[in-house]
Amino acid sequence: MRSHCATHPTKVSTLAIAASMGVAAILGAPPATAQTYSVLYSFKGGTTDGRNPAAGLIIDKAGVLFGTATEGPTCHPTPCSTGLGIAFKLTTTGTETIVHNFTGDPDGANPYGGMTANPFGATTKGGTSNLGAVFKLSATGTKVLYNFTGAPGDGAYPYAGLIEDTQGNLYGTTSAGGAFNAGAVFKLDKAGVETLLYSFTGGADGGTPYGGLLRNSAGTIIGTTSEGGITTGNCFPNGCGVVFQLSSSGRQVVLYSFSGTPDGANPYDSLVADSADNLYGTTYNGGTGPCNSGCGTVFKLQPVSKTETVLYSFAGYPVDGAYPYAGLYRDSSGNLYGTTVYGGTSDNGSVFEVNTAGTESLLYSFTGGTDGGLPHGGLVSDTKGNLYGTTYGGGVKNATCGGSPKDSCGVVFKLVP
Repeated sequence: MRSHCATHPTKVSTLAIAASMGVAAILGAPPATAQTYSVLYSFKGGTTDGRNPAAGLIIDKAGVLFGTATEGPTCHPTPCSTGLGIAFKLTTTGTETIVHNFTGDPDGANPYGGMTANPFGATTKGGTSNLGAVFKLSATGTKVLYNFTGAPGDGAYPYAGLIEDTQGNLYGTTSAGGAFNAGAVFKLDKAGVETLLYSFTGGADGGTPYGGLLRNSAGTIIGTTSEGGITTGNCFPNGCGVVFQLSSSGRQVVLYSFSGTPDGANPYDSLVADSADNLYGTTYNGGTGPCNSGCGTVFKLQPVSKTETVLYSFAGYPVDGAYPYAGLYRDSSGNLYGTTVYGGTSDNGSVFEVNTAGTESLLYSFTGGTDGGLPHGGLVSDTKGNLYGTTYGGGVKNATCGGSPKDSCGVVFKLVP
C-alpha cells in the first residue's frame, strides 16, 4: 500500500479493451446516479481465505466477478506468515471460490494487479527470481508463462494487470528492471517468449510505471509512469510522471509530462479513452487541493495536441476524496467513476463520479468498518449499470485481520444506481 506521499514501491477505447478481455458490456451500461451500497464479500484472511485486494475486478457475461488479493491464506512454515495471495471468483450473491493460492516459486506471489477474463495475470513478486511472474489460470491448475529476471534485457516487479491482443499476445509494464532499472513495457507471445518493447530511463521519458496499458488496432500502446518527466519545482528530483505512447516499432513519445500544480502528479494506473481518442485518468498527487503534495486529480488529455485539462482537483478530507490510486470507469454518457484511497467523510476513501461538466459527486464514503476502507482498485460495471469494486482494508475484524482499517482484510462491494 502506498503512503500519502508519492515519493516512494480500435480507437483506443474502453470498449475495445473490454472486448479484448472478454468483459461483458462495460460501456453499454447506463450511468449510475443514486446509490445503494452493499458488501458482497468480506475477506477473512487466516488459513482459509485471502486478504487485502489491491486491484479492481472483471465481470464475465454470466455476471461472475474475478479478482486477486495480495496476501493470504496464512501458510506454514514461516517466513510465509501472511500468505502470498490468491485469485478468486465471486458470484453477485456473495459466494466466493478461491481459484488459486500462490506459493511463490514457481507460480508467483502477491498479485497487485487484476486479471483478464481468459484468465491471465501477473504477480508482483515470486517466480524463480522473486521478481514477478505471468500466469494463466485454468480448471486444472496454474501455468506459469514467464518469470521475470530483472536482467538488463528484462523487467521486474509488475504491479499492473495485462492486456491481450486478438492474436493472444500479452502486454504489460514492470515497475523496475529494463536497461536502466526504471521499468519497462513488455510483450509476451503465446509461446511464452518475452520481448522488451521499451526500457524507461527515469528521465524525461518517464520511469517506474505502475499502471496498465491501452493498445489500439494499429499496435500503438499508451500508458503512464508514476515518475520521470519534469524534474523542477514540485517535481524535483524524481519527476511527477508522464503519459506516453509507444509505437509497434518501439518508438516512444511523451504525450504529457505532469508538473504537480495545478495539473496533477504521479499517475498510478491505466487510462480510458472515448471514441475521439481523448484519454482520461487520475493522478495520485498534485492538483490544487490542500493535502500534502496535493490531493490528486481527474484529467483529460488530447493526444494529438498534447493538451491536458484538469476535470477535477480533489479537496481532501472531510470535504472530498483524496489520493486516487486507480484509473477510471467511463460510462456510455461520458461520466467518469473512480475511487480514492483516502478522503471522504471518514478519511477512509470514497467512490466518486465526475460528470461531463466536471462536477464531482461523492457516491460513497467508506468508514473503515465492516463496509471496507482504503480502496486501491478501480470499478467495473454490469449491464444494468451496477458498480463493483474492492477495498484494501476494512471489513470483518478478527484476530487475523486486525482492528484498524489499514490492518483489516478488505471487501468486495456493490453500488446499485
